[in-house]
Amino acid sequence: MEKSTSGWINGFIGVAIFAGSLPATRVAVATFDPTFLTCARATIAALVSALFLLALRQPLPKRADVGSLVVTALGVVIGFPLLTALALQHVTSAHSIVFVGLLPLCTAGFAVLRGGERPRPLFWVFSLIGAGLVVGYASSNGAQASVVGDLLMLAAVVVCGLGYAEGARLSRTLGGWQVISWALLVAAPAMLLLTLANFPSLGSLAEVSAPAWFSFAYVSLFSMLLGFVFWYRGLVQGGIAAVGQLQLLQPFMGLGLAAVLLHEHVSWAMLAVTLGAVACVAGAKRYAR
Repeated sequence: MEKSTSGWINGFIGVAIFAGSLPATRVAVATFDPTFLTCARATIAALVSALFLLALRQPLPKRADVGSLVVTALGVVIGFPLLTALALQHVTSAHSIVFVGLLPLCTAGFAVLRGGERPRPLFWVFSLIGAGLVVGYASSNGAQASVVGDLLMLAAVVVCGLGYAEGARLSRTLGGWQVISWALLVAAPAMLLLTLANFPSLGSLAEVSAPAWFSFAYVSLFSMLLGFVFWYRGLVQGGIAAVGQLQLLQPFMGLGLAAVLLHEHVSWAMLAVTLGAVACVAGAKRYAR
């Protein structure tokens, strides 16, 4: 199988895993404090990563890689989970999912700034069209939208795009699963302390529903770790800017999950925006290199 084809397959698997993150977070924050959820999921993923690194006897990162690992950790381990958890207290997961359509543009921008990639001009045309559809949808919601929730989601998308591009750049030499594992361990001391500081009472834990526990487990193991194993590998194999456009498919998957699992209303406007964003993937893919 060609390397670029394998990259698109790995990227698609990663996106499919990430698609469940916002609906799962929406369920979890109904019970868990957003700060506790962010820190606890990162702590659990870090413990699992440490076991894998030790079992497979992975060497320590080079000193020159530490800065990139810190940026990656701030973007995808701390920033995106915390900001989305806070945003989902103000907006539905169906509404927030559409903002994920901005991620390809942010990731591509940071791929140029940090990864040295140079997509062709028409790539940016399709990327901007996809991003414009998302921004247009968000601004047209009026009273249905939350300014605080939307701003938090926009901030989450920016830091996530940086974390994706920085982590993928480092994955070229360090390896995809190794990057997310070391990034989790970089953030682990602070995440563990904050988890303990925000730990809920035993009485409240006893009242947590099964769906909330399942969502907590999903965002800890799949969203925080397993998804990145496929995602970073795909970005390295197929190109950060190119494979990053697969994120335009994530809202479509996420909207379906929000409708089926959470019974949230998915309007025709949401579907139209998402389908328009999906249509931009083919055009951006063609001119990504």
